Amino acid sequence: MIITRTPLRVSFFGGGTDYPLWYREHGGAVLSTTINKSCYITCRRLPPFFSYHSRISYSKVENVGRNAAIEHPSVRACLQFLEINEGVEVHHVADLPARTGLGTSSAFTVGLLLGLYALKDQMRDKHALAADAIHVEQDLLQEAVGSQDQVSAAYGGFNRINFSTDGGIEVRRILTAKNRLAELEKHFALYFTGFSRTASEIATEQLKMTPHKKKELDMMLQLVNEAEAILANSNRNLDEFGRLLHESWQIKRTLTQKISNANIDDIYEAGLSAGALGGKLLGAGGGGFMLFFVPTDRREALRIRLKKLLCVPFGFSNRGSHVAVYEPEEVYDESLVSERCAAYAQDN
Repeated sequence: MIITRTPLRVSFFGGGTDYPLWYREHGGAVLSTTINKSCYITCRRLPPFFSYHSRISYSKVENVGRNAAIEHPSVRACLQFLEINEGVEVHHVADLPARTGLGTSSAFTVGLLLGLYALKDQMRDKHALAADAIHVEQDLLQEAVGSQDQVSAAYGGFNRINFSTDGGIEVRRILTAKNRLAELEKHFALYFTGFSRTASEIATEQLKMTPHKKKELDMMLQLVNEAEAILANSNRNLDEFGRLLHESWQIKRTLTQKISNANIDDIYEAGLSAGALGGKLLGAGGGGFMLFFVPTDRREALRIRLKKLLCVPFGFSNRGSHVAVYEPEEVYDESLVSERCAAYAQDN
């Protein structure tokens, strides 16, 4: 049995520049961190004693006669990619729900790939694991997803991720004092606004608009540089980071009409009126989690103002996707099993 643990992420700046359609021509960068909320994947070879070939458990349970019949797109594609035709059992649980802007879909793919590699007694470094997940989601599944979530999930930590026009990806850990990052962490509050539509649907609309939004995406790319500079310089007030988030959100919400809506705008304005300096809706948009940057002495006022919404405590995390449990199992020889069962039946 293999159990993997893969972190979810909060993306601060640069979202939208991590789509190949953009960075293959202009380059891109994001500033993001993984958090202490994770998804957990359990996988094992399924013994050949059941009426089904494989069993997949997530928000629903699939018992299938062959792996190609699996409905869950990522599970089916990962098994296909790794050429696993034998019966498997895959079980997924997570600390926070899917479709909420925290990179849950890519965390699932990264964690599943890592688990399946371990099931085959193979190791994969962080860069290769992220590249595999990007290939599965963008090439095999043809999903309208960027490339930052897979990298964050594989590597973990507070990073600047650069995307080159040649397709190269560079991960640079943000170099700043631990106490400064700890102070920054205290300024964030995460509120659940409600479930969104599938992120890929919103991203598809954004990709259609990308050729017409060069000015906006160039500005979002520059904000990554500015945010990194704020963190690197201990003499700069962290409130600047919050105000920069506000500036970034004002740009992002103009990329398509589907990113925000009247309800999201009302929540954001309520947060500002309570003392938040800035914030953003995480992920592609439409719903999910709203992140606020709020001075510590205004956190209670923000909580009271948004008392109808669920506030989720979180912290930064440095660990990427990893195998939490590795217990190799006996590989069943189905022909031998059949012979032994037949012999047992004859003797009894």
